[in-house]
Amino acid sequence: MDGIERPKLTLLCEYDATLKPPVVVGSGPYGMRQIFDVTGGEVRGERLRGRVLPSGADWILVGADGVGRLDVRATIETHDGAFLYVSYTGLLHLDETVMKTLASGGTTEFGKTYFYVSPRFETGDPRYDWLNRTFLLSQGRIGPGRVEYRVYQVG
Repeated sequence: MDGIERPKLTLLCEYDATLKPPVVVGSGPYGMRQIFDVTGGEVRGERLRGRVLPSGADWILVGADGVGRLDVRATIETHDGAFLYVSYTGLLHLDETVMKTLASGGTTEFGKTYFYVSPRFETGDPRYDWLNRTFLLSQGRIGPGRVEYRVYQVG
């Protein structure tokens, strides 16, 4: 790989979302489907900050392999009044350690759980147009009624 640089990850922001208890659709042909409605949250970062609006959800599908496949959509209102649509897919390994942590009311730790998503932002606000053209990678953690992410800009 002579002459090719590795991608750099720069922390863009951290955010959390609070969630309603899941609607359990149940086991279907592709796995166990649950839907977690988003009730709010906060975005904290130097270039991006605001609040997560109660207008999204996580449609998670847990396969027989113990992997949760996430399909999330949410809306963020920035501190200066812009609206951002964010959607992402990702993987969460629901191994024995994660399940025990959640059952005891605990929170998983960043980097100790395989939990990664790739958010994609959309906006018509020119102040945040750069998000429409930016590839992001996030590391997550989960706890009772909430999910948290560290969002990195790839460049």
